[in-house]
Amino acid sequence: MTQCVLILCTHNSARSVLAEAMLNHWAARLGKDIRAHSAGSSPSGRINPNALQVLNAAGVDTSYVRSKSWDEFAAPDAAPLRVVITVCDSAAAEICPLFPGSAAGSPVKVHWGYPDPSNEPEAKRLQAFELTRQAIGYRMLQLLALPLDTMNDADLQAALLAAYRS
Repeated sequence: MTQCVLILCTHNSARSVLAEAMLNHWAARLGKDIRAHSAGSSPSGRINPNALQVLNAAGVDTSYVRSKSWDEFAAPDAAPLRVVITVCDSAAAEICPLFPGSAAGSPVKVHWGYPDPSNEPEAKRLQAFELTRQAIGYRMLQLLALPLDTMNDADLQAALLAAYRS
């Protein structure tokens, strides 16, 4: 059964999109039955061009990414989510809607914060996006190494928190 992961950032234009694309990229390459999505509480309606540039340069498919509201994933007909990850501090501080969870209950929630590469000076911005993509990609590989099908929610939460500290 496909494990669905939702990555949240306020505007869903950079960090959450990097995470969605990297998790889907690595899951496909490793043959893992995991599907990543991203969303925001106040989506900008556009993807940051720097995010698209670094993903495309790394050979990551971006044809499907779009900026969208987290409300899509709280709808009654939404796919059940196993994990919800916030990647920006402001999204982590917001009260999330109730998301349909796994058979065991609500999704496991964790915060993996990253500085906003959009805040870097123009001369360093693209490099900041690339470094953020690499850091997120590494963390997504850690997530993919977990036996999600057999982990209970408490063990999964602990493993995700440990991955953030490493």
